[in-house]
Amino acid sequence: MCGIVGFWSSPGSFGLDAGVLPRMMSKLRHRGPDGSGTFFDEPCGVGLGHTRLSIIDLSETGRQPIVSDDRRIALSVNGEFYEYKTMRADMARRGERFRTKTDSEIAIKLYRERGLDFVHALRGEFAMALFDAEKQRIILVRDRFGVRPLFFHRKRDGIYWASEAKALLAHPDVPKKLDTKAALHQMMQTMVPGTSAFEGIEALEPGHLMVVTRRDGQIEVQTIRYWDMDFPDAKEHERDRPAQELIDGVAERLIDAVRVRLEADVPVGCYLSGGIDSCSILGLSTAMQQSPVKAFTISFDHDAYDEASIATEMAMSVGADQEILKLAADDLYGDSFVTTACHAERTFYNTLGVAKWHMSRRVRECGFKVVVTGEGSDEIFAGYPFLKRDYFLHAPECADHRAELRADMDASNAVFEGAILSEEQVSHPKMTELCGFTPSWIQPWMLTLAEVRPLFSARAREALEGYDPIAAIADRLDPKQLRGRHPLDRAQYTWIKTMLEGQILNWGGDRVDMANSMESRPPFLDHLLAEYAAKIPPAYRIRGGVEKWVLREAMKGVLPEILYRREKFAFMAPPAHTDRRKQQAIRLLVAEWMSPEQVEAGGLFDRERVGSFLERYAAEADPARAARADIIVNHLLSMHVIQQKLLSVA
Repeated sequence: MCGIVGFWSSPGSFGLDAGVLPRMMSKLRHRGPDGSGTFFDEPCGVGLGHTRLSIIDLSETGRQPIVSDDRRIALSVNGEFYEYKTMRADMARRGERFRTKTDSEIAIKLYRERGLDFVHALRGEFAMALFDAEKQRIILVRDRFGVRPLFFHRKRDGIYWASEAKALLAHPDVPKKLDTKAALHQMMQTMVPGTSAFEGIEALEPGHLMVVTRRDGQIEVQTIRYWDMDFPDAKEHERDRPAQELIDGVAERLIDAVRVRLEADVPVGCYLSGGIDSCSILGLSTAMQQSPVKAFTISFDHDAYDEASIATEMAMSVGADQEILKLAADDLYGDSFVTTACHAERTFYNTLGVAKWHMSRRVRECGFKVVVTGEGSDEIFAGYPFLKRDYFLHAPECADHRAELRADMDASNAVFEGAILSEEQVSHPKMTELCGFTPSWIQPWMLTLAEVRPLFSARAREALEGYDPIAAIADRLDPKQLRGRHPLDRAQYTWIKTMLEGQILNWGGDRVDMANSMESRPPFLDHLLAEYAAKIPPAYRIRGGVEKWVLREAMKGVLPEILYRREKFAFMAPPAHTDRRKQQAIRLLVAEWMSPEQVEAGGLFDRERVGSFLERYAAEADPARAARADIIVNHLLSMHVIQQKLLSVA
């Protein structure tokens, strides 16, 4: 895991860009504190920078950027390529020679053999920049699910890229301004795929590569989608497939996904919550490792949100060495909240990201640079309550008992009303046209949108007039990937293309982990496992009202009985309204970052309307409305922190 930056500029601006490159790299030291390197090709106007977190090949030979012997190719990688030893051995058999012991070097060899098709041979979580001097092109690539970030800013005659937007903001030619439309999306939680919080900074979408060439002094950009979560036509799910075949297929692929992610030249730990996902990963990791696995668990000071006791039962059952981090109000707000917002580079609705930042710091204090995690399981096996709700509401096989199934599910997930579950059904014509219904996952954010839009300043409201953020999201989703699919597949696909990358893998994953120079590896997002899971009939993903049924059966021997039978519980930190100490802590943050003068100076929000909202928030008694108000305050706070911290010192 590392940080990458770079540019391809016009020859006249090369000197400036080369001089700024170290400043851009300095913004990513947290991603790569173990070393750094640069590559320049002045005649071509190209510069690549790399900050290194050494996990594979700890020696100096593993330093990047990696340059081919003939200096025609330079490569800078953030992330991991798995099965690299087998691939290196096969290449050596065919006469290839390697300059390093890293996994990254295989990308150069594969590119020379296969051209742009080289991406199909890569397995892992990665973002990279490859410069081909002979063909005069830059190739930017992001992994299939977007586990690793990659942002870019382009002009007519050049392009800049970096692992995080803050590194791009360090360049004088990159605008330093929040994007008003992106601000609206952040306030309602859901970003448009391919966007960032900042004007002029875009994100390379997951499963895409970008080919940049220069012609007549201007750059030409071709973006190619090389992979997608491809669910089959609904009729293909109707084929009778033996349940045991599917169970065994999931087990086989998950075991292999864990196996390759335990490969490292440093110790590998495990994140452990009380869900079947991380518990399955811990159980498999323990079976594969010779020594006890170090398991890291977060414990919250609210019984309704705390899963530590269940996690401890799992740790004890497999003999793991468990480290429990207990977090309270003072930990989830204050300076930790501010630090997390700066690393996330976007707002967040819940302080789970703050809790994860604390955990990654503890992991490093314990001497670990790598953990395996359970992220992605709910996406590919349909674990979230809003996916169950859509299955019960829209799947043909649930027609005879929809009301009963939904009532049972809503009752057991009442704690999430106003947050990840909408307390009322709402719809949007564009989403309904696209999916046949408005997915349940976006409905609470539509209700949030109705409350946050009036909080914007007159100038911002004027700029947003006529803009429909739900339609903007829908327009970025490929209708061909939804047409003819089962309703559950449609719900899963829309979530994967939006919230997985924009939320789960951002402030719930890479950003808060790498803030403390710690790499997280999610075996469930191995593309070989995901491709298999997409073909599993929905009735095996959710069976008899039980979510992730096929995964439960595959891991039945690994899980304690209480976990095997436990309903999915979304991992969240206790919202502020649940605790007086948290209410006081968030009031202190509001006073520090959102005074009426600060709100007015920021220009995005109306000071009077924000003030009135905060008064209503303090008096709100309804649990669902209080939960939504907590969300809005978190967004407002992190928006002001980002504006004041990242843009004022960029």
